[in-house]
Amino acid sequence: MKFLTSQLLSLLVPARARPNIRALVSYSFLLVGTVALFAVGFHLIMYHIEGQEHSWVTGVYWALTVMTTLGFGDITFHSDLGRLFSVVVLLTGVVLLLIVLPFVFIRFFYAPWMESRMRFHAPRAVSPGTQGHVILCGLDSLATALLARLRLHDIPHFVIEPDPVKAVQLHIDGVPVVTGGVEDRATYEALQVEHARMVVANCADTINTNITLTIRDLSPQVPIAAVAEHEQSIDLLELTGSNHVLPLKLQLGEHLANRVNAGHLHCHVVGRMGDLLIAEFPVHNTPLVGRPLREVKLREAFGLNVVAVWERGRMVPVTPDTILADGSFPVVMGSEEQIASLDTYLVIYNTNFNPVLVIGGGKVGCATTQTLRSRGVTVHMIEREEALQCSLEGVADKLFIGNAADRDLLMGAGLADAPSVLLTTNDDAMNIYLAVYYRRLNPKLRVISRITHERNIEAIHRAGADFVLSYPSLGAEAVMSLLQHRESVILGEGFDLFYFPMPASLAGQLLSTSHIRARTGLNVLAIRLPDGGVVPATPSTVLEPDCELVMLGSESQRQGFTEEFR
Repeated sequence: MKFLTSQLLSLLVPARARPNIRALVSYSFLLVGTVALFAVGFHLIMYHIEGQEHSWVTGVYWALTVMTTLGFGDITFHSDLGRLFSVVVLLTGVVLLLIVLPFVFIRFFYAPWMESRMRFHAPRAVSPGTQGHVILCGLDSLATALLARLRLHDIPHFVIEPDPVKAVQLHIDGVPVVTGGVEDRATYEALQVEHARMVVANCADTINTNITLTIRDLSPQVPIAAVAEHEQSIDLLELTGSNHVLPLKLQLGEHLANRVNAGHLHCHVVGRMGDLLIAEFPVHNTPLVGRPLREVKLREAFGLNVVAVWERGRMVPVTPDTILADGSFPVVMGSEEQIASLDTYLVIYNTNFNPVLVIGGGKVGCATTQTLRSRGVTVHMIEREEALQCSLEGVADKLFIGNAADRDLLMGAGLADAPSVLLTTNDDAMNIYLAVYYRRLNPKLRVISRITHERNIEAIHRAGADFVLSYPSLGAEAVMSLLQHRESVILGEGFDLFYFPMPASLAGQLLSTSHIRARTGLNVLAIRLPDGGVVPATPSTVLEPDCELVMLGSESQRQGFTEEFR
């Protein structure tokens, strides 16, 4: 009988549902057995103790009425033993029928049935004729940040989700999704990968390699941007067919290191637009401190435009009356020669030659340390895990093993005199805590931190961080720069460069009469010409049609621009 039941289950029920069916069958047998046992007990007590004789049907009827708490009262015991037996039957019925039965029904029948219906309704292909779309191979923090950018720029996109149930939920939430295996050829055929604008392989290195090989069998032309977790995977991903390999953790460490204020002052180039460079520089220990921009005259002296100023982790718009504080970092735009001339002016001023502290010896921490040491900056690293001591030997000038919140350890590592500290751990809560702690121990310290989740950006700014950069925003900017055929510009969290086609309502106007900044808060930096050239924007610039506006601001300001000049 058991063999026959197994055979029927294997033929009629899908494999993933068989454990649920077995559980339901087992519970049904338990319930039937319990009713039968109580019916036998009913007969024994009625016949031997009460002196009454009833049919077997009556015994089953009595057991069910008592177990379900109906208790019609037409058949009752009069002896103490019989009533005690009734109490046992009643309590057992409450547990089995009123508590366990609903749970078993929902867990092993209703929920799997709803899941199977959801699996059936999960999107499995894009609409016929879909083209120019971006395919994301997973929904992680990078993909989430990128989705917001893609929606903002009206670029069609789809996310691959292997779990059909999760795919249905994402579909309900408004995320364009297709269910399927990220390494399956059929998935990319359903996504019409040959007509895609780009594929972003944002899984593990080994999976990204397989994704690239699978896609190259279907389409040799579609661009593939693959994220590389390990540095040694870069060459392999390029060999398998990835057009762009993004070692984001390595790049994150480099960008964090470029924001360090140590040694001689110099400009940090953060991006390029054609022949124009965007750079930022500290004013600490220079004659620029305490002076308004109209007196600094950077445009007259170097030909540079000051487009914004970083103040304690926040980018603020500038006016001629903006005063540069000791911790200010002006953001300027100009040619390579103009940036070099400003660098020559700054190099005679010193900041602090004491060692810089790097907290965390992971991939980001090591990349940060290597970048700083290549610039001749002395680095002290603090790592909590003693097991990593051997692998970190020689990475920094001096390695300290212990708790980064230990005051004695911090003072021994040089926190009191350090020009900057970089928080590179992947624990946002720890970075926020350390930012508050270090700011209290050394108020003049420049705190630079990575962040993993964008929801914690405001918190770490409030904690006292001067500059924050997250892995998701760095990856999103890298992919968007590839999609828009421009150089990547990393300004910091919350602010980006936007390339927007010239609205018809602005064509032919002067920039000064368009009032873009007053109406939206966006700062127009340059104009990108149809041939790809970029020219800086001045108040007398004519907004020609068929050009693109290059603007600096936040995503909310970009959305406001779209609504204002629709």
